[in-house]
Amino acid sequence: MSTTLPGTASPFQVRRAAFGDVMDFYAPGLKRWQTSEWQPSNPRRFLPVSVTGSACALSCDHCQSKVLEGMVSVRAEEDLFALARRLRAQGSEGLLVSGGSTRTGGVPLLAHLKHVPRIREELGMKVIVHSGVVSPELAAGLADSGVDGVMLDIIGADETIHDVYHLDLTVADFDRALGLLAGQGLRIIPHIVLGLHYGRFLGEHRALEIVASHPVSTIILVVLVPLVGTPMAKVPPPPVGDVVDFFATTRLAAPDTPVNLGCARPLGPMKTDLDQAAIDNGLNGIAYPAEGAIAYAESRGLAPRLFEYCCSLTWTGEGEAGFARVEVA
Repeated sequence: MSTTLPGTASPFQVRRAAFGDVMDFYAPGLKRWQTSEWQPSNPRRFLPVSVTGSACALSCDHCQSKVLEGMVSVRAEEDLFALARRLRAQGSEGLLVSGGSTRTGGVPLLAHLKHVPRIREELGMKVIVHSGVVSPELAAGLADSGVDGVMLDIIGADETIHDVYHLDLTVADFDRALGLLAGQGLRIIPHIVLGLHYGRFLGEHRALEIVASHPVSTIILVVLVPLVGTPMAKVPPPPVGDVVDFFATTRLAAPDTPVNLGCARPLGPMKTDLDQAAIDNGLNGIAYPAEGAIAYAESRGLAPRLFEYCCSLTWTGEGEAGFARVEVA
């Protein structure tokens, strides 16, 4: 399932020319997962951490803090380094540091960033953060801390920012946040949530334009997953065809930038369809691949590479401490 205009190179051909005959698959320790093709050897290798527990000031319509419930919380009696040391002793080798948002759209990370250098140097752990919309102060603090990368959602419609996220911001604020991070020389991993506006596309193409105008490290595409107990619980996910078309559009808009299909997407037959379409349309990697996706990549002439860490860490070299590639069975 691919999208190609007559007389032009297909997204698959564009990706192959830039990145060769490999396909990357990722299984971070964000949830329990395995298929007949791949069972991760260390489910705790890369874990998500919340600096706010389950608290979030926004209560967005698509999440309502439910995503935070599955994260490891920084306890009242410990700081981020103590938590990292505890997780390192249990086999963890990297952290995604996140948390609930403030009313201004950012995650309150500043007080915790002083611990990042010790986590990286003394424990040898990777640290990426989910920042939300950054202020100049937070962007500078992230750069000073030496974090390995910064993730944030980019929203391309004011209506979605107001109606779904309940933020008094505009698309320009998200564009400005990317500029602040780029100005600090940080590795930026923007996420675009497809179908975020109650299951339909609104602003995704504008978000892609914004992302493509900045020096980003990797683009992550995820698909709305309606969660039980939220206002979107009964909202159908976006049509597969719209998502597949966006895969192709993204590949052609950013031919030399890694583009991955991230953790969040609907399960069942739709997941299988989307994973195959991601391969057909030239994406570089897939997190938590569907049953049969690895074999499908091989059938397209791509050599699978398996990594037990977050799909945002595309620059991490094979053989780096704690992040060697897993051999395909």
